Amino acid sequence: MAKIARIWSREILDSRGIPTVETACMLDSGHVAVASVPAGTSTGTHEAQELRDQDPKRYLGKGVLQAVSNVNSQLGPAIVGMEVTDQEGVDARLIQLDGTDNKTKFGANSILSISTAVSKAGAVASSQALYIWINYLAQKLGLKPPLRMPIPLFNMIDGGLHGAGNLDFQEFLIILASSKTFSQSIQAGVEIYLTIGESLARRGAIHSVGNEGGYAPNLFTNADALEVLVESIKQTSYSLGRDVFLGLDVAANSFAKDGEYVIKDKSSPLDENQMLEYYQSLNEQYRLAVLEDPLSEDAWSGWKKLNELLSSQLLIVGDDLLATSPKRVEKAIAEKSCNSILVKPNQIGTITETIKVIKMARDAGWKIIVSHRSGETNDHFIADFAVGVGAEYCKFGAPARGERVAKYNRLSAIELELSRLRR
Repeated sequence: MAKIARIWSREILDSRGIPTVETACMLDSGHVAVASVPAGTSTGTHEAQELRDQDPKRYLGKGVLQAVSNVNSQLGPAIVGMEVTDQEGVDARLIQLDGTDNKTKFGANSILSISTAVSKAGAVASSQALYIWINYLAQKLGLKPPLRMPIPLFNMIDGGLHGAGNLDFQEFLIILASSKTFSQSIQAGVEIYLTIGESLARRGAIHSVGNEGGYAPNLFTNADALEVLVESIKQTSYSLGRDVFLGLDVAANSFAKDGEYVIKDKSSPLDENQMLEYYQSLNEQYRLAVLEDPLSEDAWSGWKKLNELLSSQLLIVGDDLLATSPKRVEKAIAEKSCNSILVKPNQIGTITETIKVIKMARDAGWKIIVSHRSGETNDHFIADFAVGVGAEYCKFGAPARGERVAKYNRLSAIELELSRLRR
């Protein structure tokens, strides 16, 4: 079996120009696998903590030289000699070395960079495609996922912390019908995306793009953004409600304060019940398919009420609410807070822990959405991961910007490979 011969790391830049960690894993065979970790702009307080240098003289305090040093001097040497295919053992060793609940000692960015690099190296050592290796790891942990192409959730308009500051909701999504192949979904997503750009230009709206490639227009309200989507879809050959559906990542943490929600669509702040009524009216008007983070991350009673009201009609998705945390997922399952989970490996810190959380959600009957972060790299690991764990959906941003397109292009390649395997 192949053993880990060396681990090393360096500081690179993510898609926002902010430093992140890239780590390489060399095997005793001489093979090398490289992984880089993403970072979020809109982050929940319950996520595992990434480590930043806090040195104002370098990258405004956002450097990651200490995280890199942790990999090179402590974490990496501690797993040299271990079997690269023992993903669970490697991850357990990293977790033990850190010894904190939220990876605060060495940083989730340090730990995940190693965990991901090891999983890639494990695929190489096993002579398997990465998504097939991930599928094998998932099966070892009790998950029985099919190898399936996920349905993409395209982020067409960026608002909130990802946009230009004029829209409250963070992502205005389109979701293609499950009857479409992945290649058909990509084609439809691109055609609608380009049409939205033309629609915004005709309106005289700004149509530059935000962090995740979605347009960041100067519209007045969140409803205006939904109307742009509706209008644009009507100009294509696709039918809203049949070929394509709408969704929202509200990211309510960003505009929640003291139990109230301040949005431009309403003249005064909304309490929790009024916010729930607003979502009901939006759903009646637009027949939403996805509603992510509609309330703040600790508004547990409100989440339960909303799930009771709308879970039979759409996906109520927990991101900041759950933070890919087993404790929070367990609580949400018990309280019936949502029916879907957004999975982000860097919210928890290792591949093993991420798969275990997916198993918890799957056992509860939830839908799985595997997600990128706003600060991404060209590493397409997350695309293989989504296929390997059998996620129903993936969320990788707009079909634009290199770091997003890298994921979609990888999925296109996987689709071709799977079609050949099934002949």
